[in-house]
Amino acid sequence: MLTGKGNPGSIGDMKTKTTGLTLALCFFGAAFCFADDPQVGTWKLNETKSKFAPGEPKNHTVVYEAAGGNVKVTVDGTDKDGKSTHNEWTGKFDGKDYPVTGDPTSDMRSYKKIDDRTLEITLKKDGKVTVTGRIVVSVDGKSRTITTHEAGSEGKKLKNKAVYDKQ
Repeated sequence: MLTGKGNPGSIGDMKTKTTGLTLALCFFGAAFCFADDPQVGTWKLNETKSKFAPGEPKNHTVVYEAAGGNVKVTVDGTDKDGKSTHNEWTGKFDGKDYPVTGDPTSDMRSYKKIDDRTLEITLKKDGKVTVTGRIVVSVDGKSRTITTHEAGSEGKKLKNKAVYDKQ
């Protein structure tokens, strides 16, 4: 008979075990779903294949990882003066704005999943769209290309193409 707390097989013990098992399954289920996403992983900039407008900052390493039911994107690079930069974004690939920390050029970012290998990205500063782009992972999953469009400081439209290799 199942009676009394603390006894092996008691109702309290079963609830604790069931809750723990449910949480573990949810965590592993989310991790499994993100493991199949070709965007997830560590990406290193391939400067020889990339084309940047003069004076543009460069993101040297970009890491996409599961963070609960969200995706966390961590970006390390250099600004136009060669100083180190670091920013982070956590959210979903649902086209909604989520806050960015550490990026002086944007305070909100959204990603929208177009298909299994393609994302659209929008960066905003103070509610104004500053950069739009498309991120496409190659069919073999070994590289990805980010093409961005932005309005430069003097009203000139800038286009950049960054190619990354999966690590």
